Amino acid sequence: MKTFQEKLDSYAELAVKVGVNLQPSQYLFIQASIDQAEFVRLVVKKAYEAEAKEVFVHYSDDLLTRMHYDMAPEDAFGFFAPWQAEEKNWLADHGAAFMTIKSQSPDLLKGVDPKKIALQQKAAGQALQHFRQASQSNKISWNIIGTPSKEWAAKVFPDLEEDKQVPALWEAIFKTVRADLDNPLEAWEAHDEVLHEKVKYLNGKKYQKLHYTAPGTDLTIELPKGHVWSGGGSKNQNGKPFMANIPTEEVFTAPHKDGVNGYITCTKPLSYAGTIIDHFTLTFENGRIVDVKAEEGEDVLKNLVETDEGSHYLGEVALVPHDSPISNSGLLFYNTLFDENASNHLAIGSAYAFCIENGTTMTAAELEKHGINQSIMHVDFMVGSKDMDIEGIAEDGHSEAVFRNGNWAF
Repeated sequence: MKTFQEKLDSYAELAVKVGVNLQPSQYLFIQASIDQAEFVRLVVKKAYEAEAKEVFVHYSDDLLTRMHYDMAPEDAFGFFAPWQAEEKNWLADHGAAFMTIKSQSPDLLKGVDPKKIALQQKAAGQALQHFRQASQSNKISWNIIGTPSKEWAAKVFPDLEEDKQVPALWEAIFKTVRADLDNPLEAWEAHDEVLHEKVKYLNGKKYQKLHYTAPGTDLTIELPKGHVWSGGGSKNQNGKPFMANIPTEEVFTAPHKDGVNGYITCTKPLSYAGTIIDHFTLTFENGRIVDVKAEEGEDVLKNLVETDEGSHYLGEVALVPHDSPISNSGLLFYNTLFDENASNHLAIGSAYAFCIENGTTMTAAELEKHGINQSIMHVDFMVGSKDMDIEGIAEDGHSEAVFRNGNWAF
């Protein structure tokens, strides 16, 4: 049985070798919280062992972030430091890999004026547009992983004694990312193959529409002609594989921007920008969100939808079986990286250019013409459950089961 340090070492190695798949002489940019410095040092060591040219680390501090939201004037939140955007843009243009290590408290900004959150998210989205396009078209290698903070662990394990909460979340993360196994690298290679089998099947079907039904949900999603399903590992513009999310259990594609009709209800809380949004239903007409109802965080959700024109539409359709490792753990992580891999999910906002044939070479106007949504936002939310059925509808109107009772029907 592996020790904690051995699992930690495996996790760092996975992030570097499987996540961003760092190549010799490549730059690496890491974004993380200051309280994760010890783990970041381990990742940086692994990166230099993989012959990184240089590693750049950008630390944040939750306490300072909260102080800023509480004390700074409202007009400060429409600003995003241009030098931070320029750093990411330059590194992306020079082939760097990017890693985000998420550990933020789900309630970090609870009680903050939703307008401040909306202004800050919009400013960041606008400033990072070039970088976002590079990542969403897979020109660069990028990866997101998670590490426990004290506040996050308390949210996931409120019934445990305080000194046991962080260790419990570490163990839960190790299990979901397969770092507890004897050979995590081989395990991820096998897992990638399983996901690609589902991708191959769905790409062969070329469904015109998907029809979702579940308690609180009756939604039809049209898929654009030439749509491409993806899942597991991707390849950057140099043909090097990488794993954008660790963990990942999903296969996904892009919806047709104007082809979503009906209503859908979330099945897990959405942790967004340091706030919790829960018990919400979105209603769509011809792709556009026309009604938003939420029992918790409704103002934040409405502000998210109002960010720009594209944030009124969907940009991702992702399928995850209810009978999957994270779902079967019974844990609610209050972190989209983990919770979205326990549930079918959708995303408000921009679509990935690689989810349509030849999309990575298309202009913005060409992507729009093909129904690929564009926005400065991309926010996933969970909709799957054991009660969800999904029908795949072919161009000739023939319908067949894709999901039954929350799981794959093929």
